[in-house]
Amino acid sequence: MNKVPVTVLSGYLGSGKTTLLNHLLHNKRDMRIAVIVNDMGEINIDANLVANTGGLDQTDEQLVELSNGCICCTLREDLLIEVEKLVKKGGIDYIVIESTGISEPIPVAQTFSYIDSELGIDLTEICRLDTMVTVVDAHRFLKDFQSGDKLLDRKQEVGETDDREIADLLIDQIEFCDVLILNKIDLVTEEEKIKLKQVLTSLQPEALLIETTHAEVEPECLLNTHRFDFEKVSDSAGWIQELTAGHHEHTPETEEYGISSFVYHRRLPFHPQRFHDWMNKMDAAIIRAKGIVWLSNYHTVACLFSQAGPSVDIQPITFWVDAMSERAKHQIISERPDVLEEWDIEYGDRHTKFVIIGINLDQEAITQSLDACLVNFDEMNQDWTQFDNPYGWNIRQPE
Repeated sequence: MNKVPVTVLSGYLGSGKTTLLNHLLHNKRDMRIAVIVNDMGEINIDANLVANTGGLDQTDEQLVELSNGCICCTLREDLLIEVEKLVKKGGIDYIVIESTGISEPIPVAQTFSYIDSELGIDLTEICRLDTMVTVVDAHRFLKDFQSGDKLLDRKQEVGETDDREIADLLIDQIEFCDVLILNKIDLVTEEEKIKLKQVLTSLQPEALLIETTHAEVEPECLLNTHRFDFEKVSDSAGWIQELTAGHHEHTPETEEYGISSFVYHRRLPFHPQRFHDWMNKMDAAIIRAKGIVWLSNYHTVACLFSQAGPSVDIQPITFWVDAMSERAKHQIISERPDVLEEWDIEYGDRHTKFVIIGINLDQEAITQSLDACLVNFDEMNQDWTQFDNPYGWNIRQPE
């Protein structure tokens, strides 16, 4: 049995996903396409649009509606069941999934990447995730990204506990894709378009970037591309490439429009209160920052620092190897000898290393402001656990 290829369309509300889907269906070139539409409204407007505009030939295509929830949060089980049902029913050449505007693409991709033991469904045996597409509204992107709004503020949340920020969602959709559609470019100036392209490229340098006005894209760019590779896409975000490469070759256009990035790397910890204050007053030129942070009060754990526009967060994510028991430490080092490559005789593998991407960055000033947050000479011999600490994390001891 040949595996049915799948293309997933992501993108924030109003970016043009449904218009793109309709264009694909009108230009499907004799392919029999099954469509899964995921919509958040009580009345599924997107599904009605797709079904009523002639895009679906009921003899060739099938439409499945997943309503009142987003795939990334509540409907993954429904997605698994419906995809398996479509494939086993037969008579289709392709599946296109239009995610709701507030879906994150990674959970959707994961649905096609492993066996669901509870349901007994293994989509890897019957489907092939072919292309992850993200549609960006050229006219609205920067406004939404810089708004500081949460989904809750716009009444777009899923459930009472959904406190996601718009900027984080936009970043998630851009960083995990292999095709980026920059739509509605007719609504921005040429200079605005070029600048936005450079911002998107700095965030996701590996994706194919296509400019459109009404989401009119050649089907060959989105269907049967064989572009998707989970590991490759997971490592394709600009901040990851910058960290692993240690440098970045910027294009002349990037330099002309002020798009740049650099890696901040230190082997001293931050004073938690000073770094907290710095995060809350970050330079507005920074559009994306992410990486590992060492906080002095939390000597056993590495923290993940993540910023997207006005959305900033820091959380403990893993124990430093040097903080573990001797048995666990030796086992990890034997399995991953690369840990010792930057091992410090006093602090082990503890360090701070994160990427900063922005527009017209003053690297020297930002670096100096970060250095001022580090534990200074007078504080080196003090009890670091007694420093002012804005975080209330209760960290257990590593094994």
